[in-house]
Amino acid sequence: MLQEESDLAADWRGIAKEDDTVTGTGNLVLAGRSRRLLLDLVRPYRKQAVLTFVLILLDNAAKVSLPLFVAYGLDHGISQGRQGNWAPMVHTVVGFVAVTVCSGVTTFCFLRASGSLSQRVLFDLRVRAFQHTQKLSVAFHEKYTSGKVVTRLTSDIEALQELLEGALNEAFGAILSVVTIAILLVWLDPMLASIVLLGFVPLVLVTRWAQRRQRAGYRRTRGAIARVVVQFVEAMSGMRAVQAFRREARNQEVLGTEDAEYQRATTTAIRGIGDYVGLSNFIGKLTTVIVLLVGAWQVMEGNLAIGVLAAYLLYLDQFYGPLDELAQVFNSYQSAAAALEKISGVLEEEPSVAEPADPRSLEKATGAVRMDQVWFGYHDICVLPEFDLDIPAGQVVALVGATGAGKSTLAKLLTRFYDPSGGTITLDGVDLRRLVDAELRRHVVMVTQEAYLFSGTIADNIRLGRPDATDAEVAAAARAVGLDVFVDQLPDGYATDVRTRGGRLSAGQRQLVAFARVFLADPAVIVLDEATSSLDIPGERQVQHALETLLRDRTAVIIAHRLSTVAIADRVLVLDGGRIVEDGAPRELIAGQGRFAGLHAAWRDSLV
Repeated sequence: MLQEESDLAADWRGIAKEDDTVTGTGNLVLAGRSRRLLLDLVRPYRKQAVLTFVLILLDNAAKVSLPLFVAYGLDHGISQGRQGNWAPMVHTVVGFVAVTVCSGVTTFCFLRASGSLSQRVLFDLRVRAFQHTQKLSVAFHEKYTSGKVVTRLTSDIEALQELLEGALNEAFGAILSVVTIAILLVWLDPMLASIVLLGFVPLVLVTRWAQRRQRAGYRRTRGAIARVVVQFVEAMSGMRAVQAFRREARNQEVLGTEDAEYQRATTTAIRGIGDYVGLSNFIGKLTTVIVLLVGAWQVMEGNLAIGVLAAYLLYLDQFYGPLDELAQVFNSYQSAAAALEKISGVLEEEPSVAEPADPRSLEKATGAVRMDQVWFGYHDICVLPEFDLDIPAGQVVALVGATGAGKSTLAKLLTRFYDPSGGTITLDGVDLRRLVDAELRRHVVMVTQEAYLFSGTIADNIRLGRPDATDAEVAAAARAVGLDVFVDQLPDGYATDVRTRGGRLSAGQRQLVAFARVFLADPAVIVLDEATSSLDIPGERQVQHALETLLRDRTAVIIAHRLSTVAIADRVLVLDGGRIVEDGAPRELIAGQGRFAGLHAAWRDSLV
């Protein structure tokens, strides 16, 4: 239990290190990486993006022209109307209504177009991220917990969705409004415009300060929520162990710590945006008061028309209103930018086991396996030092040894979940690194201690290795390993839903489904990693019979602590420190005085 907590703590420390705030040059790299990813996602929809931009230009033009009609009506419509000429006022009203209708139509079209565009981009991102994580090697998934992957595909994409679906639309409109109105303010009255532009100096300084502060805050929130999700996923996945060892209080304590950090990080980010909004509003209102005072003085002096002052004040409201919107957008942008950095980081991960540049084809494998001068290590710790092994086609080899002897590492190398650090592993004389992954998986299959079943029917799970198999072929595979006796008793037969992770079936039944899956796939080489260690004696006997059928005429490597499984092997290898210390037929080794004979004697005594 202490070891489990230590490993979990180490994992969280690794996550915390990865999610630490990046500063300096790292900021620029991450920001650039995020922008490249976003542009790459939008590129296939360039035409729709251009249409969306045109619509927002038209919408912006309609909105910023409204105060000009007000100014024209006040300065010309009223004075001409007093003289009996109502044409200017009619033109003002008709123009105002027409522009308002145009603004409504363009806003409607823009929101529909931008919503469609954002959904397509998000869909592509989800698909790309999911496909990429599936392609990444086992080494990645062993260090990058499933909880963090879930966070990347849910919480982080939701942050980006909030930006694309609402905030980004507001940002485009706000930026265009600010630029357009700034030009109009200069055109209407340069002196008043100089006052407005002077107010921009402290506003820019405040924005830069808030940007740096918010970026760091939202990076903290993305890292904190990842740790919260990791704790949720691990607790839910290991609920049996949690309840069996009464770990609820400890889990609550750990979750409370991580959730409190997420709360603090989010609160800091919200306070930051509050400070920014408050300061920007203060600067905007102060500038408006100064413009009103100076403008009123100019009107009284006869240097400025009242309609122009009215339009100017309306424009100022439109000018600082978008700045308030930008402040809110800024909040969403910082959160989405931090999320996009995390997603782009996953997408830039490269598989440690790469597809071959010059692949070889192996149409029909016989199953001859050879390891020549193979060595392998984890993090500079050598596990297999210059390992040599020759397994003829059709031979069943059992690997025996203490924990840490290198058995599971050998299995991962044979199935190419890892590549050796040196030497070669061949199948029928072809280096495994020369076989494309799909072909390798067709010829070499691994069955683990936990026979993983996916949600769906028994037939669906048996078809995993051959999706095009017929119902008759599925039934034949089940019959070959003895699964049909159990399935025939079910009301829905092979259409029975196994539920999440095969929870409807016992451990032995799940293992038989896994064996039927392998039998149907018909590989040349089978690697069994502790495939019977979790079974009771009756279940083990049933699986043993299925194993004999499954392994007939196939090359197999069996890793087992239970020596009853070893009895069906043609050859036994005893490993110690990544080296073969004994090699021979089971009966020969049992009759001798070596390690396997001692292990077998101890196992036999345990059955008495």
